[in-house]
Amino acid sequence: MTPFTLGRTLLAALAASAMPLLAQAQAGYPRESIRLIVPFPPAGGTDVVSRMLADRLAANTGWVFVVENKAGAGGNIGLDAVAKSKPDGLTLGMGQTANLAINPTLYPKMPYDPLKDFTPVALVASQPVVLVVRAESPYKTLAALVAAGKAKPGAVTMASAGNGTVGHLAGEMFAKKAGAKFMHVPYKGAGPALTDLLGGQTDFFFITPQGGLPFIKSGKLRALAVTSAKRLPVLPDTPTVAESGYAGFEAADWKAVVAPVGTPPDVVKRLNAEVEKALAKPDTIARLLAEGSAPMGGSPQAMAAFLKAEQARWGAAVKEANVKLD
Repeated sequence: MTPFTLGRTLLAALAASAMPLLAQAQAGYPRESIRLIVPFPPAGGTDVVSRMLADRLAANTGWVFVVENKAGAGGNIGLDAVAKSKPDGLTLGMGQTANLAINPTLYPKMPYDPLKDFTPVALVASQPVVLVVRAESPYKTLAALVAAGKAKPGAVTMASAGNGTVGHLAGEMFAKKAGAKFMHVPYKGAGPALTDLLGGQTDFFFITPQGGLPFIKSGKLRALAVTSAKRLPVLPDTPTVAESGYAGFEAADWKAVVAPVGTPPDVVKRLNAEVEKALAKPDTIARLLAEGSAPMGGSPQAMAAFLKAEQARWGAAVKEANVKLD
């Protein structure tokens, strides 16, 4: 055998032995770190859930996640970055009710189309809001609050963390369902709204469980109802709006993983499967329930249908309440 022939034989053998490794590398996902864009500031509800999920996924798979906060414009800036990223499965976003369902109607111009510019990956968690009054409030029940809203339309004041927030729109949808009229008082965030509620400047507030629980447990606030379909384990004695005489009422701030449109189906399938596994872990479930949330999950196809229905529902609420940005 000549040196030339020997060289070709060795190269062929090396190539053959490398083929299984090459195929394995091509099939392996991911080959780089995965960037998870959170379109809100650090330490907020969406950020906390995002980092928890990233930690669970990393522990289960060995993948490396880099959580990046890109806040602004009600979550639009961060999700726009996701929409414009390469669809290779290495950039994901944590969307939620505001930037996927409310903002398309609330904002006169959107940088992306929630139903066309993203590939649904997985629904993560859902969290209702809690209707609270201060401990000294004359409204001891939801029925009493509604009665006051009917007797003196506009005299009872409803605080919110801002125009177009889930709490604001939940309040507007409830008022319509109950046939009552409340005076909406928007604030620039939940903190100022809570301060004024405690101080007696407003009458009630649809607040997140995380924001309200410490004050409910300390006796400074009274919870009249939750907007979930079922009672919250962390507030077992607080009835739902639905069971309080308004059947079918439900309003929740949900979170969902999205990828740029065009992300390969096999990558989406793998991501969805891993999120499902993470959400099924007892410690994940316990963590979500403790903050007043509930795990969701489901297929990408089910998520796509859910997003379409939610955008229509919240969009109608924005229009009916004639909500305008500050």
